[in-house]
Amino acid sequence: MLRVAITGASGFCGSHLARTAAAAGAEVRCLGRRPGPVGRHVRWDAAAETPDLRGADLVVHCAAAVGDHPPGSPAEAEQHAVNVDGTARLLEAAAGRPVVFVSSASVYDPRTDRSLVREDHPTAGGHRNAYGRTKAAADRLALASGAVALRPRAVYGPGDPHLMPRLLERVRRGLLLLPGRDVPLSLTAVQNLADACLAAATWQPGAYNIADAAPYRRDAAVRTVLAVHGVRVRIGHVPVAATEFAARRGLLPGLTPYAVDQLARPVVLDTAKAFGQGYRPRWELASALSATDDHGLATSAEIT
Repeated sequence: MLRVAITGASGFCGSHLARTAAAAGAEVRCLGRRPGPVGRHVRWDAAAETPDLRGADLVVHCAAAVGDHPPGSPAEAEQHAVNVDGTARLLEAAAGRPVVFVSSASVYDPRTDRSLVREDHPTAGGHRNAYGRTKAAADRLALASGAVALRPRAVYGPGDPHLMPRLLERVRRGLLLLPGRDVPLSLTAVQNLADACLAAATWQPGAYNIADAAPYRRDAAVRTVLAVHGVRVRIGHVPVAATEFAARRGLLPGLTPYAVDQLARPVVLDTAKAFGQGYRPRWELASALSATDDHGLATSAEIT
């Protein structure tokens, strides 16, 4: 029986992975401050402690401090403590065990073209918030240690608490304004990410983009996500320059340069490398959005 240690198992991605691993017959150990949905809880404060990984055959590192915080904010120190220092402690504690690190497409430099992003795309700079910088630093640590680093984008699925509130608060009288023209975007169903995390235990060390089989048109995807929650909207387009100006000046609550970048520019991940290892995404937007979680909650999504 595979014994898998999953960090961050009480969170969105980690909880899906824990249930997927348990359903596949694995013995699940959930590392974090709170218990996961299944398996045995092993307490770990990623910001301050070394994890107990004894007995684990596979380690999947999902724990992360998320949030779109501006450079120099107090939250940046917390993100560094969890995302960078916590990852360093985990990699040291793994002591030769296979490690799958759940990274992010936010590690990629946004200043260069991302119409087709391969794993060799620059990651050393240009990040628009502390999350991108700290995840990129952790990604480098994971790769240097010989781990597999999975880079999903826009992870969505049952139980995600982030995008739906953000989208709903911006709908006014049936109108949702988005920055710039309609663009293609890669999205990653959390079910596909969970499958990849388990499969990656046998992959060659290195970085792998993980996404659904094909990119989506932004406007259609947003309409689909909102429609699942019974919200029908008209989408209007605001010039990117005007939206970026508003984001820099803080004129609209919650609107940041990172959020504008994620929605306004094409970002398509090349998943050929993962496909070469046998990755085959089973879920796409329509099927994932029709699913419900263990509490009957409809699907939502997060652009990350």
